[in-house]
Amino acid sequence: MAMPVDPGAIDASWVQRRVDDLIRNIEQVVHGNAQVVRNAVVCLLAEGHLLIEGVPGVAKTTLAKAIAHSISGQLRRIQFTPDLLPSDVVGVNIFDNGKKQFEFHAGPVFANIVLGDEINRASPKTQSALLEAMGERQVTVDGETYELNSPHFVIATQNPYDHQGTYTLPEAQLDRFMMQLRLGYPNPEQEARVIGDAIARRLPEQLTAVTNVAELTKMIQVARATHVADAVRSYIVTVVGGTRALREKVRLGASPRASNALAVASQARATVDGRSYVTADDVKAMAHPVLCHRIILTPEASIKGVTTSAVVDEILASVPVPQASAGL
Repeated sequence: MAMPVDPGAIDASWVQRRVDDLIRNIEQVVHGNAQVVRNAVVCLLAEGHLLIEGVPGVAKTTLAKAIAHSISGQLRRIQFTPDLLPSDVVGVNIFDNGKKQFEFHAGPVFANIVLGDEINRASPKTQSALLEAMGERQVTVDGETYELNSPHFVIATQNPYDHQGTYTLPEAQLDRFMMQLRLGYPNPEQEARVIGDAIARRLPEQLTAVTNVAELTKMIQVARATHVADAVRSYIVTVVGGTRALREKVRLGASPRASNALAVASQARATVDGRSYVTADDVKAMAHPVLCHRIILTPEASIKGVTTSAVVDEILASVPVPQASAGL
């Protein structure tokens, strides 16, 4: 369980130690994806929503559950299916015969951590029910606005969009996920450990929480205070702007929301590394998970086999990096 926090000890080095504890806990059931796990925790500290993609059976849901059960807080899970309705997500007004009035019954989105499993198996109408919740941390039902719990994270999983029974997430929905992380097949050694977990019936629900919402909030506050120098801010603007300049390859580049996401994700990464300032290396490390899912390629580029990851690599290689001293 999480230990009491000494207010005088709350700094980036304290966050680094607590994050290491959190990562080790998650990796008890998620094997062979150390960088994905680390980036997922960075996303939480940056107050972002997380989309995890991979083929069925590669531990997408296990990772999402492991994160959720490592944090002692209110958790709700939504299994997205084609017949799921928006009211099943946000809630609905129900008439109370005794009181002779409508009462709002909150949906599962009213939780600190919301697990959306196979989000792209629901219709676009149901997916859109999350837009306000993810973007503004509130929901509006029948003209009434309700604030969501704080902190509030959506951790969603999806199968590749070309698989049977899936819908492509709208651009507006994708843009509200701070990061998209991809899980692939494990190597033989890692898969043997996965089999060992199955034989032992080891489940993410059995993990003991190593932190809580209050402590997580303190870690977020430290990340918010991480310094971003003007030169690093300009670097972020140039990198994100580069996605809009490659018109022969990119039909839709990243928006200013992506610039904000890249900046705060870089803050969180620096904090996780025990630093109180952001460097260009933080921006580079966060560029792929933050930008790739926000870029839409031209049909011609897609036919030629160009990937959004290659586009981001090209931009990072072409943009001058600020001097090390500029990040201080």
